[in-house]
Amino acid sequence: MKKPLVGAFLALALLGAGAAPAIAVTPADAASAATSAETGAKPRVDLKAVDFAGTVALSNCSGSVVRTPASEPDDPALVLSNGHCIESGFPAAGEVIVDQPSTRSFSLLNSAGSRVATLRASKIAYATMTDTDISLYQLTRTYAQIQSSYGIKALELNAAHPVQGTAIKVVSGYWKRIYSCNIDGFAYRLKEGEWTWKDSVRYTSSCNTIGGTSGSPVVDNATGKVVAVNNTGNEDGGRCTDNNPCEVDESGKVTVRQGINYGQETYLIVPCVGLDNKIDLGRAGCTLPKP
Repeated sequence: MKKPLVGAFLALALLGAGAAPAIAVTPADAASAATSAETGAKPRVDLKAVDFAGTVALSNCSGSVVRTPASEPDDPALVLSNGHCIESGFPAAGEVIVDQPSTRSFSLLNSAGSRVATLRASKIAYATMTDTDISLYQLTRTYAQIQSSYGIKALELNAAHPVQGTAIKVVSGYWKRIYSCNIDGFAYRLKEGEWTWKDSVRYTSSCNTIGGTSGSPVVDNATGKVVAVNNTGNEDGGRCTDNNPCEVDESGKVTVRQGINYGQETYLIVPCVGLDNKIDLGRAGCTLPKP
């Protein structure tokens, strides 16, 4: 997870309006983004394969409109982000939120990263920071309505476990930046402060994500499908503390990888989405934490 923003002015300048980000948009982050823009030293981007279409910007994070392989056009659309990005603050360890009313808004982006619409939630369908770090918002509009109005399709969640070595892109709607790297491997347990996540995706070093990229979809270059959601990184070399997650293997050995970033797998979501895109934690194969 990322540190709170030091000042609100930066957020207002970036977003045009709205609340100041509560996640990881520090002055150093802003300087990094500005330097990349000025020098052209951006991560490699292949806009033909993976672009911004279907991603969203939240007030404090990134996200994306997503569907499962079984979702129907007339289903209410879902937005995927992190559990630590919800408007009520970080869920406590062990806390699971289901069907909580919400009117949160999201800026929908097109392929070029321009805002084309404001989407609105009807509820937080699911959110937790236990075992994983995800939030799913149900929108007031269907996939068909979004596509008909703006020509933008939802990103599809891959139903299979991601594979080591896969070329990926982390697509940030907040910063309108795309990071390119590979899946370096998987952390058996990733511990940060009071939270512990299972089987986290570890990136190679070129995905040097910054504050505000929390909730970004992690997209498989070959398929265009979402395999994870970006959520944290070890900033200072700290050991298992806030903003400094550590890896813990099956034997309990702790490894700290300063500067390395992580995401949470999303294939686990697919079995938990039932008829009409309703989150059903009792469905066969659903292993997401329950309240």
